[in-house]
Amino acid sequence: MLTGLAPVIDPDIHTLILGSFPGAASLRAERYYAHPRNQFWKLLGAVLGEPLYDLPYDERLQRLLARHVGLWDALAACERLGSLDAAIRRPQAIDHLMLRELCPRLSRVCFNGKTSGSYAPLYAGAGYETVVLPSSSPANARLSFEDKLAQWQAINR
Repeated sequence: MLTGLAPVIDPDIHTLILGSFPGAASLRAERYYAHPRNQFWKLLGAVLGEPLYDLPYDERLQRLLARHVGLWDALAACERLGSLDAAIRRPQAIDHLMLRELCPRLSRVCFNGKTSGSYAPLYAGAGYETVVLPSSSPANARLSFEDKLAQWQAINR
């Protein structure tokens, strides 16, 4: 059983971005979206008007929190060989109910891709606005960066 990364949250976040579960490169590096071809940091940087991709990892996280944006994964643990979401077995979701206590200002949960997006109804039922975004993964090559970015702008709405 693999265990995910610690959440990047604080009581002041109003938006939380949930991935599905860290890929092998991210687990090895103990950093969100560590695979060099994943477009997450470029997409989010463009949306927030911050040069996130060019910054050291710790500063990226500081900038997110300064903008009241958190980062986590929908799954706390799972079994998986490789990095593809299709290979996830025995998924164990995070305790979404504790978010009310940990992040009282949280109002919007954005999901990075369809796998994490499958949890959107759970969060919507808890009263959060939900937005399912196209995956930033290099495996999602059907959309161009510009097409993804147009949909990722929903983070700011």
